[in-house]
Amino acid sequence: MKSLKTFTAYFPLWVSLMALLSLYDPSLFTWFSGPWITYGLGGIMLGMGLTLQWQDFEQIVQHPKWVVLGLILQFSLMPFLGWSLAKLFSLPDFFAVGLILVSCCPGGTASNVIAYLAKANVALSVAMTSCSTLMAIVMTPFLTTFLSGSYLEIEPWGLLWSTVKVVLFPIALGIVLNRYAPKSTAKILPFSPPMAVLLICFIVASIIGQGKVIILSSGLQLIAAIMLLHLAGFVLGYLFGKIIVKDTAVAQTLSIEVGMQNSGLGAVLARENFIHPATAIPSAISSLVHSLYGSIFVSISKLKQKTSHEKK
Repeated sequence: MKSLKTFTAYFPLWVSLMALLSLYDPSLFTWFSGPWITYGLGGIMLGMGLTLQWQDFEQIVQHPKWVVLGLILQFSLMPFLGWSLAKLFSLPDFFAVGLILVSCCPGGTASNVIAYLAKANVALSVAMTSCSTLMAIVMTPFLTTFLSGSYLEIEPWGLLWSTVKVVLFPIALGIVLNRYAPKSTAKILPFSPPMAVLLICFIVASIIGQGKVIILSSGLQLIAAIMLLHLAGFVLGYLFGKIIVKDTAVAQTLSIEVGMQNSGLGAVLARENFIHPATAIPSAISSLVHSLYGSIFVSISKLKQKTSHEKK
């Protein structure tokens, strides 16, 4: 079981290696396309549901201000940044919509891993991820449609149905199984996080492989925009947490939750609702970028903790 935890902890390394391999030889991963990407995200959401218990939501009751602040930042700050950066970098329509879409997505399951490694408030991270994921069923389609209106004509009901299908159903199934088949669920749980890591890596590598030509020819501005999007999310999430809550662990958790999006969901929504395949590329690059930032965040947190311990 220790090897599974180690594999999960090195998520940023695996997603980076597979993305680079996909750029070198797209055929290694482009077979994982079409319905496989949807099934992959469904598997990730099912795994998330299996890990959830009613106790995980106690943080919402005990500290509602923390969760509400995180949700406000998630669904106001990030979408605004996504829209602003798309304008600032004058991105092509398909990249602009893809960037706005991923900025309107909820927190990703990888954020819980990063919160654990950084020794932040893991229970709060799980509660925020769960709440933002459930809110995303309505908020992601609404915000994407509202902010992308000047770029493309978007069918909000299509986005809504896709979100319900790949988020609500699998998570609800996972929670039900955890509640009524706890013994079977307990056997599966250790394999859930590494399987989520593997599936995310395949989704990212597949989309990057399919968009290799576009990425290499015109992706620099997009990469810069995504790097700024997640950097601002991490920094501003931490600052708002420090100023309003005045608790370092909570500020770290807010930073992680705001800075890391569910890029897998963005990729699936883009593939299912937009004709241009390049609309999914921002989500794939986003997964790579925020994972690298997450690993840097963990390193900085550990260094601070070590320094603080030595001073004592």
